[in-house]
Amino acid sequence: MSPGWPVELQHGSVGLRPLRRRDASTWSRLRRANAQWLGPWDASLPAEAGPPATSFVAMTVLMRRRARQGLSMPFVITWEGEMVGMVTVSNITWGSARMGTIGYWVAQSHAGRGITPIGVALVCDHLFTTVGLHRVEIAIRPENAASLRIVAKLGFAEIGLAPGYLHIAGSWRDHRVFQLLAEDAPRGVLSRATRTT
Repeated sequence: MSPGWPVELQHGSVGLRPLRRRDASTWSRLRRANAQWLGPWDASLPAEAGPPATSFVAMTVLMRRRARQGLSMPFVITWEGEMVGMVTVSNITWGSARMGTIGYWVAQSHAGRGITPIGVALVCDHLFTTVGLHRVEIAIRPENAASLRIVAKLGFAEIGLAPGYLHIAGSWRDHRVFQLLAEDAPRGVLSRATRTT
């Protein structure tokens, strides 16, 4: 188990907590209701990878196992206690790299309220201060304007374009890659997410 996991994080009405098996019905309802909203950005598996996890329970078991191994942190985003999305830290690498990759989604009904930037910022601050990671990466499709606004607000630096970076919606897609280093945010990332200017 990695340091700092499991954990619950909170700022105002925005909360983060570990994904649980009992989230199945809410997760399924949100994913069905937001299929068109999330579809263009959803990771998919290439044919050679074999079949995906067939159920929420299988997905949760896999995510929780990786979390126990210190390789990921699957957070549920809550708004006033209700699940509205997820922030997942994956590909956690220890040793001399000490880095992880963040992915996220939020229900369309809660988009534009500043929930996702606050959620990502809370996770980044936790990764830098408690977990002890040095670098956080976020990869974004070039046409995903909403996600590009999030990394800009949080002060992530673009480090390049990765052709064919991830299998998304059935094809290998290019992504713009952004990073934030612990020393880039000496006052924390949350202060950037809550800035009003």
